[in-house]
Amino acid sequence: MNFEGFDLNLLAAFDALMAERNVTKAAAMAGVSQPAMSAALARLRRAFDDPLFIRSAEGLQPTAKAQAIAPPVAEALARIRGIMHPAEAFDPAAQTLSFTLGLTEYPLHIALPALSKKFAALAPNGTLHIRSFTDRDETVALLDRGKIDAALSVTPTKTQRRIVSVPLLSDEFVTLTAKDDETARDEMTLQRFLAMKHILASPEGNRYGLMDEMLRERGLTRQVALTLPSMFAIPALLPGSHYVSTVLRRVAATSACREALTITEPPLPMPQIQFHLLWHQRTQAHAAHRWLREMIGAVCREID
Repeated sequence: MNFEGFDLNLLAAFDALMAERNVTKAAAMAGVSQPAMSAALARLRRAFDDPLFIRSAEGLQPTAKAQAIAPPVAEALARIRGIMHPAEAFDPAAQTLSFTLGLTEYPLHIALPALSKKFAALAPNGTLHIRSFTDRDETVALLDRGKIDAALSVTPTKTQRRIVSVPLLSDEFVTLTAKDDETARDEMTLQRFLAMKHILASPEGNRYGLMDEMLRERGLTRQVALTLPSMFAIPALLPGSHYVSTVLRRVAATSACREALTITEPPLPMPQIQFHLLWHQRTQAHAAHRWLREMIGAVCREID
């Protein structure tokens, strides 16, 4: 069986090129010379009758065909490795691992402290790179381009079949005022809530939030007096002010100012917010990536 003369080693070269987006780095990953990897890429292009990778300022960018064949190629290679080494268990302590994890603000503050400690304990020779971002829809592009290996974020507005998403963390909204604000000591009714000045966290610079959408559905508006990109900066702004703000509960619970805050339920029922672990299908069967995802899942389950 010769698969019409196709060299199966080319699939390993393709997998390395998808992971690294750089011929030299892919060659190092595959354990071959740079000329050999360049030759492999040329043979892959002829075999698939497609450029597969286009050079750009950000490295090699995969074509639509490369993106389509990447998941089954990665799965096939993982199955072959499993056949050749059926009893081999992945040991992160024996590996020199390097991962890039994309985090939005909430998991950056809530999950990363425990996650970094767990990673250091289990993979002492490893390196964990963190890339922050604010636009949830940027997740797909970052995963597609191989800029990150996985992400913790709310889900993108448009689902993509090639992106796997698993919910890991959830939180609920609370309303915060300063304990020293005499004007906010009575019950936080909707009328009182609307009469106050609000602080809004808008990482994407939209100047409105979920609360505004819910008020708009009822024909109501609030006065937003201050907007800022970070929800975790809000608790420190409330003591000594007459502001009110609606944030996720762990934002208040982890703040150094929490003892100076009054925490109440929002005057309107608010849905819980879920944060998902997202990754690309091409890394689905990769042992090191699978270990990373399992570790992140374990840490988030302990938090939740």
